[in-house]
Amino acid sequence: MTQELGTFAALGIHPNVLAAITAVGYEEPSPIQAQSIPVILAGHDMIGQAQTGTGKTAAFALPILSRIDPAKREPQALILAPTRELALQVATAFETYAKQMPGLNVVAVYGGAPMGPQLKALRQGAQVIVATPGRLCDHLRRDDKMLATVQQLVLDEADEMLKLGFMDDLEVIFEALPESRQSVLFSATLPPSIRSIAERHLRNPQHVKIAAKTQTVARIEQAHLMVHADQKTPAVLRLLEVEEFDALIAFVRTKQATLDLASALEAKGYKAAALNGDIAQNQRERVIESLKDGRLDIVVATDVAARGIDVPRITHVFNVDMPYDPESYVHRIGRTGRAGRDGRALLLVTPRERRMLQVIERVTGQKVAEVRLPNAQQVLDARIKKLNTSLTPLVAEADAKYGDLLDRLVADIGCTPRALAAALLQRATNGQALNLADVEREQPLVPSFQPRERRERDGAERGERGEYRERRAPMPLGEGRVRCRTALGTRDGIAAKNLLGAILNEGGIAREAIGRIQIRETFSLIELPEEGLDRLLGKLKDTRVAGKQLKLRRYRED
Repeated sequence: MTQELGTFAALGIHPNVLAAITAVGYEEPSPIQAQSIPVILAGHDMIGQAQTGTGKTAAFALPILSRIDPAKREPQALILAPTRELALQVATAFETYAKQMPGLNVVAVYGGAPMGPQLKALRQGAQVIVATPGRLCDHLRRDDKMLATVQQLVLDEADEMLKLGFMDDLEVIFEALPESRQSVLFSATLPPSIRSIAERHLRNPQHVKIAAKTQTVARIEQAHLMVHADQKTPAVLRLLEVEEFDALIAFVRTKQATLDLASALEAKGYKAAALNGDIAQNQRERVIESLKDGRLDIVVATDVAARGIDVPRITHVFNVDMPYDPESYVHRIGRTGRAGRDGRALLLVTPRERRMLQVIERVTGQKVAEVRLPNAQQVLDARIKKLNTSLTPLVAEADAKYGDLLDRLVADIGCTPRALAAALLQRATNGQALNLADVEREQPLVPSFQPRERRERDGAERGERGEYRERRAPMPLGEGRVRCRTALGTRDGIAAKNLLGAILNEGGIAREAIGRIQIRETFSLIELPEEGLDRLLGKLKDTRVAGKQLKLRRYRED
């Protein structure tokens, strides 16, 4: 398509949809919107490659709404999303874009919420269903004809759906849909498993690809600082002293870490809360609403729990724990700098994670500058600045209102005005240290990386190329399996789920065929089926994990 599409009006969107997006301030389509909307409006099947933050929700929602008939009280469009948070975000977007379409209803269908209200909305004829695959299959078991009238299907973040194990559920859903439907698939990557779905379920799809990684982070100021693993919480507390933020998301890897860090922040007086997969859905929704309206300022979250969060007041993202791969990093920092706003992202890096930092810089195409932890003087200056900011508006009327009371208190107590003002300041600041010596005693944080000599004494042995290898013996092999080795380990930011996802997506084998995965510092061991091993290794030959080649080889045990 050579015609340049500079406005939404030129794309052929329904006038009622156009009126709704104009009312919320949409002016110019993003690249993914400009290329996708005409294709979907024309009724073609489509594969779209785009990252979070590029406007892909509007890219499929606007043309779908333009083709829906609100007079028909039956499901006409189905959007599948990998997580509850993303499903809610997409449903909210549809409702916003459909504000000028009387009679059009959207229902979000996801686990962790009562089925009753979802069933009621479906029976009343919601035209748009936004669902997670697992909960939708629950509904299909009750009514296998509920999708019989769907004309348009969207798989949003299809690669994430497969990583989360929804392949079987997707096949059930495809079976329940009319063959004559239009199908649109959005995915950040196109591994063999996604291509296989496209070949089986899409008809002559058109391809739209947007290179968006650098666009996603273009307006975000990025920085990293080196810190020892056991210093992360004190480092976060010190950073918060000097960073001027409105709202902030801190990312950690584990559910327990969300609770620990949120508790530490609350103890210091911050309005903070944890967000993880164990928290009930209604509570998760309350946390997000509280972040939006200012009752909360900080949310400590895991990657999955934070999916779909779109809160305009988020100015900062703290990567307290290193993400597992560069794509996760881009997703994380995309929570700030939204809709043309500026944002700031800080990444805490332990010594063994330096290589992962280099991978992130290479993938995003941007240098992540190093900064130092603020020193005691900087913390003191920040505290005094906040105090100045809070007191300045009060000074003008305070003298007239409280001057006489001040004179009386000075006389009654028998002190100088300076001594009384100092006492009131101490009370107002809750005893917070406001001189350099006290701040230094309060926060004696200094980098202290473990030297190599100590690592060697603690049980590591030096390898031929200078790396340190742990002396632990491999675990016993499972029956019918062979052990394979990759030179990727914890120093590369690798976790078992990264290796498992790569092998499942690229190798095309069943989950139960893969045995134990052992992650070491400089390498990892994976148990794979002995039958057909050479063919499987051939499929994985060009696979990359965390930006590095997997290079999986049969492990020879001496």
